Amino acid sequence: MKTEDIRQRLRNLADEEKAAVLRGFFKTGPGQYGEGDVFLGITVPQLRKLARECRDASDSQVKNLIRSAVHEERMLALFLLIGKYGRGDLKEKKDICEFYLKHARFVNNWDLVDLSAPVIVGDFLLDRSRKPLYTLARSASLWERRIAILSTFAFIKQRQFYDTLKIAEVLLLDREDLIHKAVGWMLREVGKRNMDAEEGFLRIHCKKMPRTMLRYAIERFAPSKRKLYHEGKIRSPESDA
Repeated sequence: MKTEDIRQRLRNLADEEKAAVLRGFFKTGPGQYGEGDVFLGITVPQLRKLARECRDASDSQVKNLIRSAVHEERMLALFLLIGKYGRGDLKEKKDICEFYLKHARFVNNWDLVDLSAPVIVGDFLLDRSRKPLYTLARSASLWERRIAILSTFAFIKQRQFYDTLKIAEVLLLDREDLIHKAVGWMLREVGKRNMDAEEGFLRIHCKKMPRTMLRYAIERFAPSKRKLYHEGKIRSPESDA
């Protein structure tokens, strides 16, 4: 199947009414985080199904799709990469991770990051140096910074919290709301597995972290404890010394 055949199949699934909704939901207007992103109006289940049907797409076809201006083409490319990664041997996984990082500028909306970063970058770095994530965390690109923190979800699932907490420190004063939400979410995931680890971080940083980040991080806390955090009444480690 040629790339144009894949694109035609995507266009056969297009729904302008859904596309209009998605353009608003993913903030594609001037000055918004998704400015200029093009939507066809295709659902995620439809894209997953098409990825299974096109699982033998070549590397060059994946490259063409991930570089597209069309959101669903980039998402399809990521589903294809995830499939290839899951089936690949060690060398293939390494190549896919390197390809992903090289093309990170095209993984440029939060849904694209969230579905792919943990299962490709995070998974590959589980038993390797996490240094690439710290480089991404200091990137000027919002999406590369989100890739950095979302990739650590793979570590969290293995009860490895160190890099999540260190990257959360790097991103603590980030200017972007989408980073505040991502960091808060990952802190909450840490807390699901080890509340002491999450609260150890929060007691140090809660008074200076963005309110959205804090709100996401403490979402599962008891109402009384959430109130103490919101009011800044949680004692810091220094006050206990």
